[in-house]
Amino acid sequence: MILQAGCAKSSSMNILLIGSGGREHALAWKMNQSPLVDIVHSVPGNPGMDEIGPCFDISADDIDGLEKLTLQIEPDLVVIGPEAPLALGLADRLRARGFDVFGPSAEAAQLESSKAFSKARMADYGVPTARYGCFQRADAAKAFLSQFEPPYVLKADGLAAGKGVVIAKNRTEAESEIDAMLSGKFGAASKELIIEEFMPGEEVSLFVLTDGEGAIYLPAAQDHKRAFDGDTGPNTGGMGAYAPAPILDAICLNEIKTAIVTPMLEGMARDGRPYQGVLYVGLMMTPEGAKVVEFNARFGDPECQALMAGLSGDIVPALLICATGGLKGQEAAYESLLELDQFHPTACVVMASQGYPGAYTKGGAIKGIQAAERHKGVKVFQAGSDKDAEGKLIANGGRVLAVTATADNLDDAFDTAYSALETIDFPDGFYRLDIGWRVRRQSHSDR
Repeated sequence: MILQAGCAKSSSMNILLIGSGGREHALAWKMNQSPLVDIVHSVPGNPGMDEIGPCFDISADDIDGLEKLTLQIEPDLVVIGPEAPLALGLADRLRARGFDVFGPSAEAAQLESSKAFSKARMADYGVPTARYGCFQRADAAKAFLSQFEPPYVLKADGLAAGKGVVIAKNRTEAESEIDAMLSGKFGAASKELIIEEFMPGEEVSLFVLTDGEGAIYLPAAQDHKRAFDGDTGPNTGGMGAYAPAPILDAICLNEIKTAIVTPMLEGMARDGRPYQGVLYVGLMMTPEGAKVVEFNARFGDPECQALMAGLSGDIVPALLICATGGLKGQEAAYESLLELDQFHPTACVVMASQGYPGAYTKGGAIKGIQAAERHKGVKVFQAGSDKDAEGKLIANGGRVLAVTATADNLDDAFDTAYSALETIDFPDGFYRLDIGWRVRRQSHSDR
């Protein structure tokens, strides 16, 4: 049965959403619009999510606490936002308790939680990616550098909050990073190191909703990882995004389906690790065609904010069928409920705390969100925010707000997002002025 507005289950679903970032605020906001949904519970949530439904103060990596809460709430669907609880096996625990869960098992989530595992699967299934080697000893890693010309790509094997990748310009820098990573620069995440051949090209993100067999392809998005204008500064979790990304046309998408997504899903299922949830396919569009940079086991942030704002239809039926199975052969029906053919071009710009992604300022007052949202098509998603003792909004994290705007085209979406940003009063914050430089009419210097 395909769930849709007006069916017997309308206005009866309770959803439990795990997470507290801008990604989760966007998911909560979008799911709450569904006529199928009665209430969205969030844990731990943030002040923006608290306006949608009740939030519970349990850490997203407290698996025991999350299991206990789920048993108390008895939701119809659990949606797991961040990667940490997936890697810790939350989806497995809750499925064993009989709950429908949108999110992969711990085994399947190794596509993100272990880059060595992910690379091995790509090799097994013939999925195009960069040449690589895996190392636990610095001498072997340094010797391997001779296989490539600079720049060198070094990655921590485990989860490092999106910051475990270093592109070294020369061998001296690469050898220094090898020592730093294997000595604990990223803690346990870098006890094993991946060295990859540098892939030239343009990066793009593709998100696939799947029950392990069927697949729904959301519009492609492009993120901006560097902290500062001109794609300079350190890597971050993401400073802005837009969708759809024009670089990924229908011909490219069909090639990616055939060469990358289908082999991965079929291979994972064949090996006893069926993948359920959203598969984040990070791609490099190289001169030889699309190659995989990485797989992630969750929505990107801030790509998710752009995708949720741009979607016209109801996402809940698609999330539920991915959790319960039966999508294969029904993709067109669920794509119709999502109204993918009516996706609105969307721009998202992140406001971060001064110092991010290093040590950043906390406690700064935030005002003007309501004024920003008075701009047509604008929604401000909260991430690293909190309330002070007087109930006023303050910053409590690195990436704090995601100012997101929809319009008839990407140029207008960015113009609207930047106009809305000017109404937000956050003295301790900063944001890039050139998000979307690949698709905007003019750079910020010409504004």
